[in-house]
Amino acid sequence: MTARTRTLVRLTFANPASAIYLGLVGVAVAVATAVTLFAEDPGFVWVLPALCAFPLFMLVALIHGDGQPATWVFITELVLCVLLQSLVLGTIVEASRGRLRQRPRPAGPRTS
Repeated sequence: MTARTRTLVRLTFANPASAIYLGLVGVAVAVATAVTLFAEDPGFVWVLPALCAFPLFMLVALIHGDGQPATWVFITELVLCVLLQSLVLGTIVEASRGRLRQRPRPAGPRTS
């Protein structure tokens, strides 16, 4: 794995804020799946995972217009939007910590 790939994976998954966000989305998807499988009328239960990915998912949903996309298209778009938002969230958190701008110090004796 290259350094750039490791950085993207770290920002998307290994960041505490991104991990919490992905966990909440996972719980929302698990609840929606359980309700869909076991309820007689699931209703609008898949709105909750879509709301977790709201800002970006709304832009993607506007592309479809009035028609409803196929289920696989909906889930693929949801996953991609959540991962992209997790990456953005991780980048914001790391930038606020200053780690993206921090440069490695040269090795050698320190002068006081």
